[in-house]
Amino acid sequence: MDPKYNVVVIGAGSAGLISAYMSAAVKARVALIERHKMGGDCLNTGCVPSKALIRTARFVHDLRRHQELGVAEVQFRLDFAQIMQRVQDKVAAIEPHDSIERYTGLGVECYQGDAQLDDLHRVRLGDRTFSTKNIILAVGASPIIPPLPGMDRISPLSSDNLWQLRTLPQRLVVLGGGPIGCEMAQAFHRLGSSVTQIEMMPRLLSKEDPDMAELVVKRMRAEGVTIRTSTRAVRIEVQGGEKQLVVQGPNGPEERVPFDELLCAVGRRPNTQSFDWQKFGIELNPNGTFKTDAYLRTSQAHIFAAGDCAGPFQLTHAASHQAWYCAMNALFAPLVRFKADYRVLPWCTFTDPELAQVGLNETMAKEQGLAYEVTHYDMSDLDRAITESEDYGAIKVLTVPGKDRILGVSICSHLAGELIGPFALAMKHGLGLRKILGTVHAYPTFIEANKAVAGAWTRPRVPQWALRFLTQYHAFRRR
Repeated sequence: MDPKYNVVVIGAGSAGLISAYMSAAVKARVALIERHKMGGDCLNTGCVPSKALIRTARFVHDLRRHQELGVAEVQFRLDFAQIMQRVQDKVAAIEPHDSIERYTGLGVECYQGDAQLDDLHRVRLGDRTFSTKNIILAVGASPIIPPLPGMDRISPLSSDNLWQLRTLPQRLVVLGGGPIGCEMAQAFHRLGSSVTQIEMMPRLLSKEDPDMAELVVKRMRAEGVTIRTSTRAVRIEVQGGEKQLVVQGPNGPEERVPFDELLCAVGRRPNTQSFDWQKFGIELNPNGTFKTDAYLRTSQAHIFAAGDCAGPFQLTHAASHQAWYCAMNALFAPLVRFKADYRVLPWCTFTDPELAQVGLNETMAKEQGLAYEVTHYDMSDLDRAITESEDYGAIKVLTVPGKDRILGVSICSHLAGELIGPFALAMKHGLGLRKILGTVHAYPTFIEANKAVAGAWTRPRVPQWALRFLTQYHAFRRR
């Protein structure tokens, strides 16, 4: 007889791992099937290796700014192969967290191979079939390689194969101005590559407020990254062994940008194209993601989807967040159901400075026609930032007019990804800026900036009548 499962999870990235873990934690029988590597893109080709590389690039950058930090002379030799080996070492160090051994110990039955649906309740893996009450699809996404003429004449880099490099490219072209493109453009430039970043939109980091994104762009340009916006990649040419990207600006003639390596960072496509989901009545959105409802059910109510293959976010923590809803709704409906809640979902771009956000930014608020007030705090005023020579950036908080209720926060700063956390907590539990101001923070720390922006909100809102009364009161006490 076929095994009988409460849940079969297809894909062992962030969404699949958490779905399986949560299912096993509540004592359901769960099978987890992964066709390639446990941990998915985040562990093997995404978050973990990129942050390891960014750490080394930041260290090299600090060495080069040694005089600013009070060190007269520094000598070092950069070994790119050793840097990339360190990246792999960090992946290997984290790998046990996502391993088959760990998840087997947690009660998950783990299998490797290419899973396919046999029917709406049966999943096939080779010559083995799993019958199940529910299915969770967590099949992820893959980098898009744009179909430029001439692309077949080179071996383009993407977040999948970038980590195989062992020789630093002298000239690197980065296609795309989103988070991955900006992170890698800055990191490789700091490691010694001459980097040109091409973006067809008018600006980089288009999901962020223009003023906050511009803080990052100014820093990248100041460091020497060549950034070309409103520029379209036309084709790739190889002449005399030299590779060139032909680009065209908004009104100008074609130009040629020579390169040694080309990194494609123009987006990711859901891994939903290799199977005919519609023959099982599972519908896809126009962008290839699974069409899901508020409970993350596909058009087949017992089949759920989470992570990059479901959208609307391509974030590891968003995938984990969705996974909880998938597992709980699969196992406990119709007794209870939970609607996925994205109202307080922070994210961070790990450039230097980092750019983090939670809730609404100004662009979103304007699009939704919401009234709001803005409070700014400049990081150049923060004592700890000054001592660290990291006094660059700003915090911007949107609040309900006349109230301290937080609608959203954008932070461009060193450690912005850490600073955004307390704001996410405050928004999640309905705490306003007055509560943040009334909380004691250790001195000197970066997190004091959160209290400082709360103070900046409070100062102009102190009632003038109260100040006049206090002036008279203290004058009376001096008599």
